Amino acid sequence: MWKSLLKKLLESTVSVLPVTAIVLILNFTPLIDLELQEILVFIGCALALIVGMALFNLGADIAMTPMGEQIGSGLSKSGKIKTLLLICLVMGVFITIAEPDLSVLAGQVSDILNSTALKIAIGMGVGLFLLLAVLKIIFKVSLSNMLTFFYALLFAVVTLLIVQGKEGFLPLGFDSGGVTTGPITVPFIMALGLGVSTVLGDKRDRESSFGFIALCSIGPILAVMILGLTATGNPSLPKDGAEFSAQYALNLGHAPYALLESLKDVGIALLPIVIFFFVLQAIFMRSSKRKVKQIIIGIFYTYFGLVIFLTAVEIGFTAIGFKMGYQLAQAKEWVAVLLSFVLGLTVVLAEPAIHVLNKQVETVTGGAISKRSMLIALSVGVGVSIALSVIRVFFPFSILYYLVPGYVISLGLSFFVPKIYTAIAFDSGGVASGPLTSTFILPFIIGLCFAANGDSSASILTDAFGLVAMVAMTPLITIQTLGFRAVVSKRLKEKISMRRILDKDDQQIIKFM
Repeated sequence: MWKSLLKKLLESTVSVLPVTAIVLILNFTPLIDLELQEILVFIGCALALIVGMALFNLGADIAMTPMGEQIGSGLSKSGKIKTLLLICLVMGVFITIAEPDLSVLAGQVSDILNSTALKIAIGMGVGLFLLLAVLKIIFKVSLSNMLTFFYALLFAVVTLLIVQGKEGFLPLGFDSGGVTTGPITVPFIMALGLGVSTVLGDKRDRESSFGFIALCSIGPILAVMILGLTATGNPSLPKDGAEFSAQYALNLGHAPYALLESLKDVGIALLPIVIFFFVLQAIFMRSSKRKVKQIIIGIFYTYFGLVIFLTAVEIGFTAIGFKMGYQLAQAKEWVAVLLSFVLGLTVVLAEPAIHVLNKQVETVTGGAISKRSMLIALSVGVGVSIALSVIRVFFPFSILYYLVPGYVISLGLSFFVPKIYTAIAFDSGGVASGPLTSTFILPFIIGLCFAANGDSSASILTDAFGLVAMVAMTPLITIQTLGFRAVVSKRLKEKISMRRILDKDDQQIIKFM
């Protein structure tokens, strides 16, 4: 166990170090000027981030992933398909409602939509699409066809919102898809999919193990959009600049409250998964005592790791991200765009669920898709998405100018690349937009937008929000491009091999015995 923990600490250090180094290096340039206290707090939180990530990843390996696989495979082996579908629906609802980031999202539209109704609707969205993901495996439906249908439906609802003049719901709705697939739900849902596909899926079809996160990311977006159609107006943020900027100021006095809040939120989020597991364990699975004991230990690692991670991010990274964005708004546009791209390249490395996904990808594909190639594709995708988001801050225009072409390209690619690349790409979109994106990069973009608009928060909802949607979209293109390159490379090798055969002496006599 200690060897595993040391290995995770080393991996976490390598992941967190780049983004920490970039922030510290920028502080020695005229672009960013952080106070000594802010630097010390940031370094301390970065160290806490390393510990939190290590504990979380270890807990995911020994608890979250085995729990998901055992529930998925155990219920599938029992032959009780209706029970499996019902549990997927109920678990999707409860796990999503308990997701801490959903409360933040609900708070953004509390003046327009009832927070409780919004949470239940989004939870139902995730639950229904988790059920559809299981049905996809049972009836062997193509993921590309399902994604094309549901995104076509989604953009039809978007058109209705535009007709009604409710464009304010667009960035908020698309962001909800990334927000609800958090670090607790991602490892569990991915493992659940692996467990179900192992029993009910085609053993030769590696793609069936993926796609659960991809489908579960659509439900929340549709839920917010549909609720937007029933709302009486557009969502908006308070326009008091002083009050708005105060909430992003570094406040060490808030640290104890942030810790208590994380203890409560993570506990509430983990509780439904733990309860469901032990109830199903007693009824269907009956694993060995040794296995159950290992999972209990893993749950504690996951819990405390995520508490440390989220507390460190909220205390040190949110305020620093906002201030960096605010100060960077004074630089030339191309400088801000370039630095944002570099920041995006590194920040994805520190997302905890990314490492869970990469490990599963490498395992399921037998090393055909390596962790290294996945990380490069994800880093480039997130870097591009943040750079594009900064361009939209300086030159305001609708988020749809990015999302419509982006999804057309990604859905189009899905019909030309191997199915497994499509499934992994759409899963990666939901995973990449994790807590560090929401609590460091989003405040960075908000600070940039706030300063660029003369300390006014009036346009933040339309110009800054939508970042999470961008981070969720660009990996779809970059990872599928990897698949397209693999297809082209394979065909070129086949052509070269055939040419070599044809170029040989064709006068040879072949004797058939």
